[in-house]
Amino acid sequence: MKRAVGHLKKSDPVMRAIIERIGPCRMQFGPPEFHSLAEAIVYQQLNGKAAETIFKRFAALAGEPLTPEGILKLSDEQMRGAGLSKQKLSYLKDLSAKTDAGLVDFARLQDLPDAEVIEHLTQVKGIGVWTAQMFLMFSLKRENILPTGDFGVRMAMHKHYLDVQLAKAGKKAAAGKKARKRKIKLPGPEQMEKIAKCWEPYRSVACWYLWKSLDTKTL
Repeated sequence: MKRAVGHLKKSDPVMRAIIERIGPCRMQFGPPEFHSLAEAIVYQQLNGKAAETIFKRFAALAGEPLTPEGILKLSDEQMRGAGLSKQKLSYLKDLSAKTDAGLVDFARLQDLPDAEVIEHLTQVKGIGVWTAQMFLMFSLKRENILPTGDFGVRMAMHKHYLDVQLAKAGKKAAAGKKARKRKIKLPGPEQMEKIAKCWEPYRSVACWYLWKSLDTKTL
């Protein structure tokens, strides 16, 4: 991790300022197993407390750590009773059935390139590219992932890299005129790749700092 942080500070002055404000990188990782991906499905589109409550209820029924067998033994009514939506219970059952049949093989993932891990996991209903990328970052510990669809990363890039430039340009253009309120236009994948180029091969660590930068109060 020290090598990654050192590289980011050396290669990008904007990132260096973010790192110096936030401090050491404390990324937390989960095991690259079925349980982690099933838990990620439960947590999709929910805030922390609600997701945690639902997950605890669900795990009490299915058993912890979660297994395909534990989930497949449950009825839809039991899963709905734990607080899961129809959509999520269908995702969890699809993941469980495909893992049980060997179509999803967690033992293979460690040796696959990033793109193949994404392809392998997105065969499951409800697992999109973003969820697969989070699994790559926080379960498989891949250091060079750039989730271009992540709202937080896009917002932080806008705040630290684009808004500053727009503000400077706006001051010049508005000299002697009444300044207009700027609309927020978040960067797209191509622009994000360009900004993140100098972070390679540690884009995952840079993204962690971008997420943390949105939580950090600044003067």
